[in-house]
Amino acid sequence: MARYHVDNRMAGSQQAQTTTYKTAVSVTGTTATLSRGRCVSIKHGADGAPNATDCQIVYAVQRQTATGTSTPATPNPLVPADVASRSTAAVNYTAEGTYTLPIWVMPLNQRASAIWNAQDVDAMLLWPATNAAGLAFMALSPTYTANVLIGVDYEDL
Repeated sequence: MARYHVDNRMAGSQQAQTTTYKTAVSVTGTTATLSRGRCVSIKHGADGAPNATDCQIVYAVQRQTATGTSTPATPNPLVPADVASRSTAAVNYTAEGTYTLPIWVMPLNQRASAIWNAQDVDAMLLWPATNAAGLAFMALSPTYTANVLIGVDYEDL
């Protein structure tokens, strides 16, 4: 099974953090090549100068049911011989899509970064084979106003 990587430095302009969630990356199904998918790893952290006072950044994953305004990104296969992804990736949203409640949340100090790896198949974050339905990877902060970097590794099923 092929594995792919996408992050919000691959295309478009990173968006500054605010007190409401800003989507950095999304991976969704697309009508032409419908397939389910699963997130296996999330790498995330601040990607700008730190705030003068320590503060938190809250990272989240929410199920997306409709896309917003974003920049398309081409996911990279981790093995170069693998085929192109059947899922659609978008980065650096300027208008948010439609989301349900968070299914994964991790708060971090602005000076920290982290990697989340699913410990087994049952812990992977799944999305359905439905057009524009998928996962949105986002962050917010009450005081940190620079960019964050979110990288996602996933598999098409």
